[in-house]
Amino acid sequence: MTLDPADQQLTRELDRAHVFHSWSAQGALNPMVIAGGLGSTVWDFEGNEYLDFSSQLVNTNIGHQHPAVVSAIKEQADILTTVAPAHANLTRGKAAQRILDRAGASFNNVFFTNGGADANENAIRMARLYTGRDKVLSTYRSYHGNTGAAVVATGDWRRVPNEYARGHAHFFGPFAYRSEFWSSTPQQECERALHHLERVIVSEGAASIAAILIETVPGTAGVLVPPPGYLTGVRALADKYGIVLIFDEVMAGFGRTGGWFAFQSLAEQEGGVVEPDLITFAKGVNSGYVPAGGVIISPSIAEIFDDAVFPGGLTYSGHPLAMAAIVGTLDAMESEGIVTNAERIGRELLAPGLAALAEKYEIIGDVRGLGVFWALDLVTDRETREPVPASVIGALKAALLFRGLLPFTADNRLHVVPPCVVTDAEVEKALALYDEAFASLA
Repeated sequence: MTLDPADQQLTRELDRAHVFHSWSAQGALNPMVIAGGLGSTVWDFEGNEYLDFSSQLVNTNIGHQHPAVVSAIKEQADILTTVAPAHANLTRGKAAQRILDRAGASFNNVFFTNGGADANENAIRMARLYTGRDKVLSTYRSYHGNTGAAVVATGDWRRVPNEYARGHAHFFGPFAYRSEFWSSTPQQECERALHHLERVIVSEGAASIAAILIETVPGTAGVLVPPPGYLTGVRALADKYGIVLIFDEVMAGFGRTGGWFAFQSLAEQEGGVVEPDLITFAKGVNSGYVPAGGVIISPSIAEIFDDAVFPGGLTYSGHPLAMAAIVGTLDAMESEGIVTNAERIGRELLAPGLAALAEKYEIIGDVRGLGVFWALDLVTDRETREPVPASVIGALKAALLFRGLLPFTADNRLHVVPPCVVTDAEVEKALALYDEAFASLA
């Protein structure tokens, strides 16, 4: 694209005059201008380029402007730009089929939504209707979206000013580095976290609980890969008490963990694939090129709506442009080995590269992740594990932007979350830039 530097200032002026930003006090905002992007790189109107190791909101798994996805959207636009969800549409059917092919034979239906929040909203609705119960359990370290029930299911601070939905309770999931259970091994963390969950189930009244909703690998909360056996244990507790198990794969799904879904990536450590009753998805399913999300539904839940009306729907459910983007994305990810690339990048480059940074810099207290889904826990002291203050994160972010890397930060953490298409050379460059930025803090 042709860049006009004058558009840099115009973009800022229009944004600050008219755009109301999410999760922000509006007065002091000075948002970064992004004019275009390609693959793992974005740029502004002045020609400054940045390696996008945020994947925006950890959603551009296939990278920016992938030609197969752009082409699929353009082709669909020439055929049919919109259609009501009550009608059958070929592109929608193809999108559902491709998603189910990757989810596995235990699932046979997809309910399409506009994003991850309303996917979780509708999964909660399905669980309540299926069980005839009301309560939903979710973890404190979680984010499930900014709609009525989804934000109250969320565990972090964003829940507190938005607690208008009923029937929600929270528990602590496993997090060995900052254990709530005084654990000293992953096995202890798993056992004690499961014991805690069962105590919460019993104390809340098992017969009142419709669903356990968990991010398979909690993302915004810190890329918290569960210890071996935890997912198996949660599945067993859900079965024991007749509770629907929902895996929120909105951020972790479609290549992010090096598998099509995170629960599949964790199969080896669990001794087999642990399947939920419902899977929610969005983000990486088409990298946000056109907003889309959904709920993957097991037959036992889907069949209750054969005769009973499902009391939910959205005008843009299964929007044809979004569905075309899904088909284009999943076909390209398959044919180009993009998910395999994400797994290899994590195993061969990010895991050892980030570990080497931790050896070099005392500020890095913990490194955790898989695929292209990593977090560095930054501390003032490795013994006490005291989180660094916000000022340190601000300085680190500024140092990285100055060097041409767009980071993702949350609380006291630096998340390393490049697109699944990231190359070896781009990872090596990013690791060098991280190194320089941490050195500048010292």
